[in-house]
Amino acid sequence: MKTLKKFLLYGLVLAAIVGAFYVSFAPRATLVDSAQVTRGALQVSIVEEGKTRVVDRYVVSAPTAGYARRLQLKVGDTVQAGQVLLQLDPPTSSALDPRSRAEAEARVATAEASLASALEDVPVARADSRYWEIELPRIREGVEAGLIASRELTQAEASQRTAEAKLDAAESKVGIARAELESAKTAVRLAAAQSGTRGTGASVAVRAPSAGRILKIINESEGLVSASQPLVELGNTQGLEVEVEVLSSDAVQIAPGMRVLLERWGGENPLEAIVRLIEPVAFTKISALGVEEQRVLVIVDLTAPREQWRSLGDQYRVEARFIVWEEPDVLQAPSSALFRHEGGWAAFRAQDGVAQLQPVEIGRRGGVSVQILSGLNEGDRIINHPGDTITDGGLVEIQQP
Repeated sequence: MKTLKKFLLYGLVLAAIVGAFYVSFAPRATLVDSAQVTRGALQVSIVEEGKTRVVDRYVVSAPTAGYARRLQLKVGDTVQAGQVLLQLDPPTSSALDPRSRAEAEARVATAEASLASALEDVPVARADSRYWEIELPRIREGVEAGLIASRELTQAEASQRTAEAKLDAAESKVGIARAELESAKTAVRLAAAQSGTRGTGASVAVRAPSAGRILKIINESEGLVSASQPLVELGNTQGLEVEVEVLSSDAVQIAPGMRVLLERWGGENPLEAIVRLIEPVAFTKISALGVEEQRVLVIVDLTAPREQWRSLGDQYRVEARFIVWEEPDVLQAPSSALFRHEGGWAAFRAQDGVAQLQPVEIGRRGGVSVQILSGLNEGDRIINHPGDTITDGGLVEIQQP
């Protein structure tokens, strides 16, 4: 009896040892995350940051030199076409100084003398031109009759052209001399009319070329301005477009008329837009990482109703998603479940607790999802983010969410 009990005790101990070894060395299932192969819409897109800009933008400049009065308008104010933005008063004339006045009067005398000299040259040049107009036909008849050498005809034609050129030059000289005389006289008249004070002459009204809103005030305070100096920038904020800087390697995939979604602009829903223009010249830009990039400017037109984006203004940031390709019904799988295998692509199908290596053929890549052309079927459960511990035929356990 004691021997039987001892035998049973040894048997239990041996069974426990064997069980412990089995538990320790038996293959265990690897805990994995899974995804499902589905059908649905798939988009291939290019995403870049852009900014809005006013289509019709005007920089209003001073039409002439003068003393600008202080601008009363502010940024954001609405103006109508032809509305007076500011007044330019005539500046103080330097010709009021005795020395300057004498110089101006001397310029008038010089201009009068130049005009007289030019007028004297015109009759001489006209007479010379008239002479060759009469003489040239006679010489041409002599050449045809064989009485005059053809060489003399060539010289006569050259002389006529020279005479005509001299006449044109003389008449042009008269016109220039008259303009210089008028300019000199005008300077003297204006200096006398202003009498050394600003604003006694006629002021010039600077008007808005188009209806819109003030975008930027370049010169607000009163003071002297030169001709063509920028004063105000205005535009019609109801007409906006979007400029997007795209990598040149991506720009070749973009075409006019392509659909664009404007996201992260501040509204709840993306704004519909289309590509209007891809500029043909790229430019170099340094990225945030210090890498030189060749970028191309793409211009996008908003097609969404204005009521949806009326709060947008000039130079607002947006995120443009260019829809390169899209289909409403595509077999697709997460790109994180696919990996390179023997020069192609593959995935691990999880079936009955076992990982099965499955080569697949992929199509379009839409960021987080990839089009599946063959190898997988709708509803297949595949392993997401497969690690090195996953092998073909290995035990797996799907982690529950």
